[in-house]
Amino acid sequence: MSGNEPKTEGQIMKELVQYIAEALVDWPEEVKVNVVEGENSIILELKVAPDDVGKVIGKGGQTAKALRKILSAASTKLKKKSLLQIVE
Repeated sequence: MSGNEPKTEGQIMKELVQYIAEALVDWPEEVKVNVVEGENSIILELKVAPDDVGKVIGKGGQTAKALRKILSAASTKLKKKSLLQIVE
């Protein structure tokens, strides 16, 4: 992809999740985000180092819930539904 091509909605959402997750974990180089784009939805699969899973889920799932709310707000603007899956 050259620098002049517009980013897809999935790429934008991927960068958002990647940026936030890397800021939360101890092993940012282990953060991987896979995007599956549908016509009306975007599925983001977040994979982090085993020791960092708790950091992206948070106490009582609060961090994961906040991540999903941010994604929901961003995807509403894109007129798509988003789903964040934290893959262990």
